Amino acid sequence: MPNQTFTTTLNQSILTKPIISACNLNHYFGEGELRKQALFDINLDIYPGEIVIMTGPSGSGKTTLLTLMGGLRSAQEGSLTILDQQMCRANQQQMMQVRRQIGYIFQAHNLLTFLTAKQNVRMSLELHDEYLEQDIDGMSADILKAVGLGNRVDYYADSLSGGQKQRVAIARALVSHPKIVLADEPTAALDKKSGRDVVEMMQKLAKQQGCTILLVTHDNRILDIADRIVYMEDGRLADNPALTLGEPHRFFD
Repeated sequence: MPNQTFTTTLNQSILTKPIISACNLNHYFGEGELRKQALFDINLDIYPGEIVIMTGPSGSGKTTLLTLMGGLRSAQEGSLTILDQQMCRANQQQMMQVRRQIGYIFQAHNLLTFLTAKQNVRMSLELHDEYLEQDIDGMSADILKAVGLGNRVDYYADSLSGGQKQRVAIARALVSHPKIVLADEPTAALDKKSGRDVVEMMQKLAKQQGCTILLVTHDNRILDIADRIVYMEDGRLADNPALTLGEPHRFFD
């Protein structure tokens, strides 16, 4: 019997325009004789509201693709459309406009240790002119309460546990209601329970806000949160029989 979530996502994708669309996307590092191809002929559509997990071996190009889809570097060859903006050879202004609509969560939470949890979250709102006339302290405190840190709002980052720091990072990424959230190994530095708590919190808040999540991970304990799983190997999107929905995920055993 087909997986219900997958079937629903498939039906939605037939009717909905992709929020991220890569077509024959290639990417290279270096110049001249040192030039090396990192991504080969990537074709991938991601739809509004989807949670997509990208997995595969280390060095397979997952993070490179994530940075392109996050507008952190310009695409070089092929087509990459994010939020209706073509990113192939996009200039800095175009990439900045796309980045303003994306939330980022990374393995290293990248909190400023001399700021409190609320101040770290507040910084994200200060980048958006439309929030400057609003109660950004209140908005920051509210989302910290939503991630279970209502009693840690005024704690400095150094006094928080690893799991709590990652929750602050989630709050910071989601407070401005981005259309896309990109997460690169968000559970890698966490124990099993903390990692599970973090991704479930991310899933809950993103679904409430209706945003799309693209998450890169090696952690096969969290694959079940995905609507769809894609596998990368040697710079290419590849089929992997272990990723059949409804089957056990054993490719890291």
